[in-house]
Amino acid sequence: MNKSEQLKSLMAERILILDGAMGTMIQRHKLEEEDYRGERFADWESPLKGMNDLLVLSQPDIIAGIHREYLDAGADIIETNNFNATASDLARYNLQDYAYELNVAAAKLARGCADEFSTDDKPRFVAGVLGPNQKTASVSVDVNDPGARAISFNELVEDYSLATRGLIEGGADIILIETIFDTLNAKAAVFAVKTVFEQDLTSQGKVELPIMLSGTITDASGRTLTGQVTEAFYNSLRHAKPVSVGLNCALGPDDLRQYVAELSRVAEGCVSAHPNAGLPNELGEYDLTPGEMAEHIEEWAQSGFLNIVGGCCGSSPDHIRAIANAVANIQPRAIKS
Repeated sequence: MNKSEQLKSLMAERILILDGAMGTMIQRHKLEEEDYRGERFADWESPLKGMNDLLVLSQPDIIAGIHREYLDAGADIIETNNFNATASDLARYNLQDYAYELNVAAAKLARGCADEFSTDDKPRFVAGVLGPNQKTASVSVDVNDPGARAISFNELVEDYSLATRGLIEGGADIILIETIFDTLNAKAAVFAVKTVFEQDLTSQGKVELPIMLSGTITDASGRTLTGQVTEAFYNSLRHAKPVSVGLNCALGPDDLRQYVAELSRVAEGCVSAHPNAGLPNELGEYDLTPGEMAEHIEEWAQSGFLNIVGGCCGSSPDHIRAIANAVANIQPRAIKS
């Protein structure tokens, strides 16, 4: 049984555990400019502090340590540390020429950690992340020109194609298109991924991985940033035939619940969720404890909403461990026939 078949089989048996926040864990290391640079980028012409994706090259031991903490906490699926590693996003740091290398390195690093923890009874999976991109293909960047865009669909396709090839080379098991605020950006990602799947990338020929999709409800209006409600978001992307569709980020589990319930109602396949650990306080920190977060997630699971669950901003290995324990004996959401 290959990894794709394993994943689908396991999702029918139990609720799978996704990891938690990467940025939150990186912040705990209190890294400074020289830490981000490392030896290789010591003389880089642009400031690099805050460019977390670069750490897979400059501080790989730190990223591997975070992956291992989440795996030890019970994560079945860990996400690669490359949320902004598309050429157009990396251009802010003059790192656009490193896009492919960063995606390969992020996937290889996660792959090695996942393999360390995998057993016959509990295989571990690597989700290669395609982030939303800083730029939107749907919204004008000029109030005087409704057609003005910061990036085009074709530019996004080129970016996401390069990243996808890197993630496949690095050993990802899944492609996770996440934190979707603009469905047109996500459509570009889906098109890119599907196109790459049709190409002969390896000596074995074509590689096709499961696709996970995860959108973001940005506020109390219940819509994505570009104006879609949950059902519209799902219907706009169901053609991708994803192994799961979910919601993540922006909201804590109390505010996100109604939208996860709505997605569970309409989705034909599996449903995932990785909410924030509440909302940030006045210091930008997240106060929801592991126990409190697990209590919310346990109720979601008992209500039949979930096939995959983890955490986003503010969550930690302690949150993931508490969530894993809370849902361990609850049946996954039934898939519609």
